[in-house]
Parts: sequence; C-alpha cells; structure tokens
Amino acid sequence: MKRTFGAVLTILGIIGIIWGAYAFVMGGDGAMIGKFTSAVPFLIGLIFFFAGINLVKTIKDSDSR
Repeated sequence: MKRTFGAVLTILGIIGIIWGAYAFVMGGDGAMIGKFTSAVPFLIGLIFFFAGINLVKTIKDSDSR
C-alpha cells in the first residue's frame, strides 16, 4: 500500500513539475497562473516527487509466504 502511494506521489510530482515549468516558460496560464506564481506548482511537484521516490525507496519488499 505504501509503495502504491509512493508511486502516486511520484506521478503527481512529475505532473506538477511539468505544469509549473510549462506555465513559467509560456509566461503563465492566463488568468489562473502568472509567470512567477507558476513556481508554486513546480515546488509542490518537487516535494511530491522526492517524497514519493523516498517512500518507494525506503519500503522493503515483504515475503508473502
């Protein structure tokens, strides 16, 4: 269960990083996100990404015997 949650966090982090970087490069997403406020989804994406990677890395595989 924790490994799945880590994978979901990693995927959400990748989406946030891509969205924030795209919004910054394109000068903002119109009325929703400006050029400098696009750093917020980018930073949250980074946090989610590294938290998900860390969660997946630290969970040991258990034997189902």
